[in-house]
Amino acid sequence: MATADECRTALESLTARLTQLDAKSRQAHLADRTLSCHVSDLGITFLTRLGPHGADPIMQADGQPPAQIRFTAKSDEVLAIAENPANFARAWLSGRLRVDGSILDLLSLRKLL
Repeated sequence: MATADECRTALESLTARLTQLDAKSRQAHLADRTLSCHVSDLGITFLTRLGPHGADPIMQADGQPPAQIRFTAKSDEVLAIAENPANFARAWLSGRLRVDGSILDLLSLRKLL
């Protein structure tokens, strides 16, 4: 089982990929949305806001309202997806990653990962 700090670092590496995209790609694919990742085996949720600017810093979502796009996974799965974003679809289809959000938002994010 990974630690909360390892999960935060993994999520920061994923959101850094978005920030590194050119402005035109971010504008085309990133609508202003809140995104959360609930790490089920640690009982914590991380939150950020995505938009044409990239991503805001990752923060712990203590008492925040539900995000527009929500992911739930165990800590080791969070690390695996951050290490190789191509694992995202495989984890989702196998049930190791739960995704709640609009299908359009998910398709836009998938293009960027």
